[in-house]
Amino acid sequence: MAWLSCGGLALAQGAGSTVGLGGFSPEQNLGVPSSLLLTIHSDRLFSESAYGKRVAQEMEGRSAVLMAENRRIEAELRAEELDLAERRSTTDPEAFRALAEAFDQKVQETRRTQEAKFLEITNAREEARREFRQTSIPILERIMTETGAAAILEQSTVLLSAEAIDVTDLAIARVDAILGDGAEADVAPADEP
Repeated sequence: MAWLSCGGLALAQGAGSTVGLGGFSPEQNLGVPSSLLLTIHSDRLFSESAYGKRVAQEMEGRSAVLMAENRRIEAELRAEELDLAERRSTTDPEAFRALAEAFDQKVQETRRTQEAKFLEITNAREEARREFRQTSIPILERIMTETGAAAILEQSTVLLSAEAIDVTDLAIARVDAILGDGAEADVAPADEP
């Protein structure tokens, strides 16, 4: 086997060579890394997949509805507060105190209700991420098997790595092909091609 050095890069040449450009295997040159360790950007996997985009769109829609509702309620409460302020000079102090306390209770209850709705949206978003993670694990396991990897590490926890071992784009493509946007009840099982 003959070795050529080109700009500090050693290239293997020979009839039976399994090393390609840059010292990587032929599979890696086709976009499939061959490494014991792979990395993935799990946030990108979720947010850039069709599944994650659908979840984000649904949550944005729910948040927009809640924000509109909050603005409407705020305007109603502001009008009620102004009306109450105008009635102060013409209302018996005891009766006004009761009206003011009732208004304050209404404001507090409304705030609790709206905060609970916001928390519900946040929890739904987190639950969707958990479901996505569970559903995508078999897909990632298949990538590990195909590449001969022993582990897939979260890219954000790795100090330094070669870009060639990042399988995020491959995982997004596989997740999109197998799960789609995840909206259908009959999502194809992850072990099907």
